[in-house]
Amino acid sequence: MTTTLETVMGTSGPGLELAAPRLTREQFLVLHRAMVRTRKLDERGMKLQRQGRIGFYVPSFGEEAAQIGSAAALDAADWISPSYRQPGTALWRGVKPVEMLDNCFGNAGDAAKGRQMPVHYTFRSRNFISIGSPIGTQIAHAAGVAMAMKIRGDGHVCLTYLGDGATSSNDFHTGLNFGGVFKAPCVFICINNQYAISLCVTGQTTSVSIADKAVAYGMPGRRVDGNDVLAVYSATKDAVDAARRGEGPTLLELFSFRMGPHSSSDDPSRYRPKAMEEEWAAKDPIQRFEKWLIANGHADAAALAAVHAAAEEEMSEAAKESETKPAPAKDSLFDDVFAERPAGLLKQRTALLAEGDAHAADMNAAFPL
Repeated sequence: MTTTLETVMGTSGPGLELAAPRLTREQFLVLHRAMVRTRKLDERGMKLQRQGRIGFYVPSFGEEAAQIGSAAALDAADWISPSYRQPGTALWRGVKPVEMLDNCFGNAGDAAKGRQMPVHYTFRSRNFISIGSPIGTQIAHAAGVAMAMKIRGDGHVCLTYLGDGATSSNDFHTGLNFGGVFKAPCVFICINNQYAISLCVTGQTTSVSIADKAVAYGMPGRRVDGNDVLAVYSATKDAVDAARRGEGPTLLELFSFRMGPHSSSDDPSRYRPKAMEEEWAAKDPIQRFEKWLIANGHADAAALAAVHAAAEEEMSEAAKESETKPAPAKDSLFDDVFAERPAGLLKQRTALLAEGDAHAADMNAAFPL
């Protein structure tokens, strides 16, 4: 049974302590900055929703190490098939915060032209697959993408993320079974944050660990301290390298905690013990990494504080810029449907434009969630 947490920075419980990855001081600081930017983007998104400026947001408070440590182990040409709780992976890939907030505002700058849910990003130029709401669908997509990579022989890897709740989905079985049978170059990362909305993981599965599930699919399974960015990086790098060598997929369980609500529509105090939240707040992955950086002479408190201030300013400016953009043009509804618009669609477009501002009030309708 896979019960031991792999860690670099140490853990308060039983754990397998690994050596720190051989990264430079600058690389350590880049990881830290990416984690802080992820936190500040989430804080800004939640503030915008609470102020009524956007309709919905999904934060990832407490999961910054799991996101950044894993994304950093990929090459730029590799693909990411995310769920809706990995904004840091998009930032790591070079996506600008304003591009992500454009999706949250649903404005003319949004790559999805306002048609998607907020926090459901798509960035084709960054090899970042469109996010979907149904739980687990990205797992099967990743296995298929990885298999295409294997057939083409391009040497790339596809990494996908899922939560503990998604291990109960049909697509979890389908994706891991397919990936295991055909040795697709895929890395399956389960961020076990212990709650699928309101259901605790102990009500989700009787497996001792999520990593144990790998055995049934004929692949390695590793349980890693998900709040330890260095342990996450090391384990993911091993899994990515193995996939690239043709050895097939790995299932990584990153044990962490969702410090915030499931979404802006959720109140976790109704189902989660306050003592548990306080316990995990003391394990904040950013604060933990900052203590390690200072202890190992990579940074001082003033330098780290400056990173937080810069990220706060960056997200504030991104929000201001995004909020000024207009709504998508009405006739953009007819874009990206057919390569050549059929007569019926052209007729509908003409009729809509002829209505003018008849439906302008609908633009201010309350968001349904």
